[in-house]
Amino acid sequence: MALSDSLANYFEFEEHGTDLRTEVLAGLTTFLTMSYIVVVNPSILAGIPGEKPGITVPGYSLPEVQSMLAVVTIIAAATATLIMAFYANRPFGQAPGLGLNAFFAFTVVGALGIPWQTALAAVVVEGIVFIVLTAVGAREYVIRAFPEPVKFAVGTGIGLFLAIIGLQAMGIVVDDPATLVQLGAVASDPVAIVSVVGLLFTFALYARGIRGSIVIGIVATAVLGWVVANAGVVGSEAAGRLVAGGPSATYDITPLAGAFLDGLADIEAFTFALVVFTFFFVDFFDTAGTLTGVSQIAGFLDEDGNLPDIDRPLMADAVGTTVGGMLGTSTVTTYIESAAGVEEGGRTGMTALVVALLFLASLAVVPLAAAIPLYASHIALVVIGVVMLGNVVDIAWDDLSYAIPAGMTILVMPLTYSIATGIAAGIVTYPIVKAARGEWGDVRPGHWALAGAFVLYYVVRTNTLA
Repeated sequence: MALSDSLANYFEFEEHGTDLRTEVLAGLTTFLTMSYIVVVNPSILAGIPGEKPGITVPGYSLPEVQSMLAVVTIIAAATATLIMAFYANRPFGQAPGLGLNAFFAFTVVGALGIPWQTALAAVVVEGIVFIVLTAVGAREYVIRAFPEPVKFAVGTGIGLFLAIIGLQAMGIVVDDPATLVQLGAVASDPVAIVSVVGLLFTFALYARGIRGSIVIGIVATAVLGWVVANAGVVGSEAAGRLVAGGPSATYDITPLAGAFLDGLADIEAFTFALVVFTFFFVDFFDTAGTLTGVSQIAGFLDEDGNLPDIDRPLMADAVGTTVGGMLGTSTVTTYIESAAGVEEGGRTGMTALVVALLFLASLAVVPLAAAIPLYASHIALVVIGVVMLGNVVDIAWDDLSYAIPAGMTILVMPLTYSIATGIAAGIVTYPIVKAARGEWGDVRPGHWALAGAFVLYYVVRTNTLA
């Protein structure tokens, strides 16, 4: 039997009304739209001592750490997507998610001061919890345990969070002692000028529907920065900021692999539990929402609007997260960019298989991750952040018992630089507003328990900080 026939039988092409050529093109399309994560994830997770929180490894340069993280990103993405292909037989691509990688670096390692090894341990624990809950079929129970307006608001809040991080790295938004933030020197700072040009170029490509527009925009911006730095039109200090630190790279991930075990040695239980909770909350609902949204485009949903056998793709996500955390990267999630491949006709796990194989092939360009300067890679955060703002339309703004918790989640998340604090604001607000309106039937004991736990945590934490 020919290979094409074997693939057709295994992935059930005929039942799904597709063929090998369509699936391959769909997989290529999905990969092109989400491949930016190979460059962006390392730039977010890698730390710069004294400048940026994140993962730092003594004895290794920033480019070397970034290349390690690129390798781990690729392995985690390929692992999860292969499981999606062969176990779930769905056309969804997976990789470490934007938002939770920023939470990992800027909030957990930065604001909370937790060692990055312990943060990886939290990712692994979250993945294991996800696996167990998925295996026992507890998805419906988990969904009922969290307030609906908070679930709908998280995506928009994360979008704003990502956008602010990106705009800061690009020098477009800077800090100010009087107003907290203000517009940067966009007419005189070479980094800001190149960033604005690159961002507008990327937006134009994205609006045109160009495949791989974000990757093209990132690379084009980095090239423009290199040209400006070497054209003799800026000073040496500015030229140094326009280019990455150096071409050094490594494929050796042993400093990261297994580091989570060291992180389990000394943890503060309450804070660790909050980090695990946040990773799980965002991962679970982001994945479930993405699966449902993309499945609607593909026509996978049943008459009740549910995705049959959703536990299978959820398991792929959970296993990918666990493996990724063990190797050294943040939480894996299903990418909304999978919709691009579905719109090209992808209907089976063959699409996901192509995505996974292309991720493995991208190991050849790992040095590129270390050669892209921070401002160029963070263009992706602003573009995706803007796209994520569209989630706000799902919120019932005409119902104050929904609008207030959702609004608090969206506002608090970027302003406190913490996804966890934004979620906490929504969860605490929800039962109070519902009770004030006399809508006791909508409030479950779990809502009050979560709200009380968050209040207790932040009372203890803010008193400690004071």
